[in-house]
Formats: sequence, structure tokens, C-alpha cells
Amino acid sequence: MPDECVGPKQCERVHATLRRPSAAMGEYSRFIDWDKMDASIQDQDSKELTSTEFQELKQLARQGYWAKNHSLRAKVYHKLIGNIPCRTVTPDANVYRDIVVKIAGKRNISALPLPEFVDDSLVPTYCLNAEGVGAVRKIISCIASQFPDISFCPALPSVVALLLHYSRDEAECFEKACRLLACNDPSKHFVDQTFLAFESSCMTFGDLVNKYCQAAHKLMVAVSEDVLEVYSDWQRWLFGELPLTYIARVFDVFLVEGYKVLYRVALALLKFFHKGRVGQTMESQNVQQDIRAFVRDIAKSVSPEKLLEKAFAIRLFSRKEIHLLQMANEKALQQKGITVKQKRQNVHLAVHAENFKSEIVDVKKMRDIWSWIPERFALCQPLLVYTTLEHGCSLSRFYSHCEGHEPTLLLIKTTAQEVCGAFLSTDWNERKRGGGKLSFFGTGECFVFRLVPEVERYEWVIIKHPELAMTGPEQGAGTPQASEPLPSSSVPPDPSDRLSPFLSARHFNLPSKAASMFMAGDRECIIIGGGDGQALYFDADLNHGRTSHCNTFNNQPLCSETFQIAVLEVWGFIDTMSS
Repeated sequence: MPDECVGPKQCERVHATLRRPSAAMGEYSRFIDWDKMDASIQDQDSKELTSTEFQELKQLARQGYWAKNHSLRAKVYHKLIGNIPCRTVTPDANVYRDIVVKIAGKRNISALPLPEFVDDSLVPTYCLNAEGVGAVRKIISCIASQFPDISFCPALPSVVALLLHYSRDEAECFEKACRLLACNDPSKHFVDQTFLAFESSCMTFGDLVNKYCQAAHKLMVAVSEDVLEVYSDWQRWLFGELPLTYIARVFDVFLVEGYKVLYRVALALLKFFHKGRVGQTMESQNVQQDIRAFVRDIAKSVSPEKLLEKAFAIRLFSRKEIHLLQMANEKALQQKGITVKQKRQNVHLAVHAENFKSEIVDVKKMRDIWSWIPERFALCQPLLVYTTLEHGCSLSRFYSHCEGHEPTLLLIKTTAQEVCGAFLSTDWNERKRGGGKLSFFGTGECFVFRLVPEVERYEWVIIKHPELAMTGPEQGAGTPQASEPLPSSSVPPDPSDRLSPFLSARHFNLPSKAASMFMAGDRECIIIGGGDGQALYFDADLNHGRTSHCNTFNNQPLCSETFQIAVLEVWGFIDTMSS
């Protein structure tokens, strides 16, 4: 029959037939508007998943084995979430059936208020029908009644809406969400449930951007007043803006591999955003809105496969190292009394134009340096602790003024007007552990840089080349041994009240000590960076110095290879928020 002979009503019937879910999927289609779903998901042969081996599941999830089969994905989610170790008393489907009428009642579901802990988050509808949209609000309200300890959880609406696509009924979706929230395995973490956890994850993401997406980070610093405010949107990009086809693929891998996957994908999103903006002016004056719009419309430029490919091409720190970083960020927030939502101090306020005075850098350059340092220290303000102009030119005075400050920022201006320096993670007092013998200490958070004549930063070589610390085909830098437990906030605190440091060289299987020669000092000299050269070397009089390539930072000389120091300053970090 020619197309023009098909009337409107016949077209509707044909369309409805094409979009009607198969019997196999009908079990999981109650809440779905199939007109919104990806058509390629409709008619797939039935598959089963029998594998329980982690490596095989990881490979299948990354390949999208169940991505085009709606009922198989639903069954896989049920199985993976059902295997999550949870608290002894975790609300299940029966609890939901018992409480839903009492909590939701006969009220208009659209008027059902969401709990405060979702923080006015988007409640994405994805491909839900009207019944599904209402069910999300009911499920969240019931979760709130069963988890009184949740104080901040903006990702929950998206997680519930996503799970509802792959649930037989509301009660099953409720149980799945509860299991994600009630996970009690200290090595696993699925959903942030307090402002402290959420804010520290934002700081951790900012630290990862700073190390793995330096070009994008430079753009964010240039176009935003508060770069951490931009990075605090990272979970919203995933759980709110990303279309269902994409977030479902991310969620497939997330359930198998855990929270680290979210960081990977958010970094990949930022890389793609930056790539599309190079050489262009921003569409608006608000980079936050621009990134959100890019993520919402990502299908115009990036496929789900390309997004995941980019995400897994990023050679991130090990899960253990990321956990240590997040714990350090949490501790910094706790020490500053930031445990509930409040207005953040931005980097422009951290370096005050009115009271900042340096003989080496101006406010703008100091703010640029501040954008490189770890987020937990960027909350502080710079404090001049030592300058050769005021305190004299000797190592003994250098040490006496710098000891007790951790971390520190070292700045040098040469007599040729070159400017360079180093961020040093560890208290100079640690040099005494060598018993008077020159020995290296510090962590992989140290970095060196030059500012004049041109700006260049050099991080620990392992960050850009993790393969240098690999121990096998499946192990990356810092991969813990099987017998080594992941650090947990429930572990008793160290007597010194110091966390095991992030990027400590002992966490890595390094090919030689030259890869971890961060900082050293004795009565005769100071050395920063080592192995086939030194990034910076100063004599005992802090008068002459030299610089060259070194293995630790894989840097070029930071200024003239031999130089005379005009001014040397050391800056500490003062916590003004808790004082």
C-alpha cells in the first residue's frame, strides 16, 4: 500500500504497535513512556547473565552487554544491587507496602513535598510516564521516613528515577534504592548522604580536575569567579542533566566498579566541554549553565560509547588513593566547622587584594598559584612566614620560621627577574628524621613551577605516567595489595591525628627512589626534586641556586640553570574560617 494511502488513525495504530514493549519487557515497563525510549532497546533477543566473576562483569558492563536489552538490564540491576552487603535492618519491599499509604495517603502526588535533604535537586523524568513521575516522589518520601540520618543527598531523585525504569513496581525500586543507601562495606560507597561527604567529593573532584584536566581547569579559573562552585555541580551533570541512555550506561559500570567511575565520567564530560569551547566565547556569562546545557545536549556531539571510552582512558589514582584524598578533604572541612550547607569562601576572597603583599608576585599571579593547590588548602589564606628581605639569608633562619607549617609555598625571584617556585606538601621538620643525614621526604602532592618568563607547572611524574609504577597488566599506580584493607573512617585515628598521607611514595611500587625525591634539606643545602638532576637547589646562604631536569617532576629548568637569588619567600596557609 502506498504511504499516502495510510490514514492518520492507521499511522497511530502502526506506531503504537512498533513502540509497544515485548512481553519479556512488559514486566519492567509499567512506569515507562516507550515513545521517549531509545527505539533500539525494544526488540532484543532474550539474554541471560550467568557470570559472577568481577573482571568478567567489569568487561561486560563497560562493553554495554545489557545496554540494549531492557529486561536483561533490569535483571542485572536486581542481581548486582541484591548482592550489596547492607546493614542488618535494611528496609525492603514489604516495608514500602506497609508505609506508603500512610506517608503518601490520597494526596495529589505532584504536591507531595520532597525532603529537605534533596536540596531542591532536579527530579529528572527521563523516560517515565505520568505514573512513574508520581512514583518517584512517593518513593523518596518513604526513603526519608526510613533513613533519618540522611541530611544531604541531592543525587537521590535521579537514582530513584533511573531505578524505576528497571523495576516491576514501586516497592522493588524502593528496596533497590535502600540497599544502595544502606551499604555497610567500608570499601564501597554509592551515594553521598551528608553535606560533609558531598562537599568533600566536590573538593576531590576539583583536585582530580587540577591534575588530570589542566587545560579545562585553566579555562574554568579564567571564566568563573569561584571555580569550586563550578566543580560542585559535578554530581548534577551525572545525576540530573545527563540523558537516560548515557546515565544508564554509566550506572551499569558504577554498580560493578563503584564510585570512582563517577569521577572518571565527570572528568570526561569536562574534557569534552573544554574541547568544544577552545577558541570560542562562552554562550553565557555563567559557565555553570554552559556546562549543564552541554551535558543535557551531549547527544549532539558525543555518543555514550565515546564518553565511556574517554572516561576509561583517564589513568586515575587507585581507589585507595582517592579514598585517602577524600578523607583528607573531609578532615579539612571538619576542622573548619563546615559540616552543614553554607556559603563557600571563593579563591578570590582567599587571596585578598587589600592585605596581600609580596615582593615576588602580584595578587593575580598568587590567585593563579592558589588555583593549582589542593582544594583543602585553597580554603585557607596565604600567610608570609619567611622572606630573605626581612628574616635574613640563612638556612637556619629559613628552618626556624618554616617548621610547624604544612604545607608551604616557596617563591623565588632571581636577579635576572625570573620567577619560579614549589608547592611543598610536608613540614620541613620532617628532615630531622634523617638524623642529620640528607634524605628525601614529602608526598606526590608536591609540584614545581615557573611564572616568569612563561607559566609552566610540573607535577609528580607518576600522575601523568602511572605506568612507571605498574606492577602487572591489571594494576595501576598505587594499587593496594589484596591483603591491604581500604582505609575507612571507622578505623581508629592515628595517635598523631594525621591521616596516612595522600600520594605517599610508600603506596606505590616505584621503579627507583628517583621517582619520589620530593624535598630534602640539611645545614648545607635545600633540594627539591631529584634523580638525574635537581629541580631546585639552594646553598646554605640562600644566595646561589641551580635548576635542571629531574626524574621526580620530569621538569625543564625552572629558570637560568645557575642563578642568584634576589628574594626568596615562603608562604604558609592560615585557616581564617575557624579562627
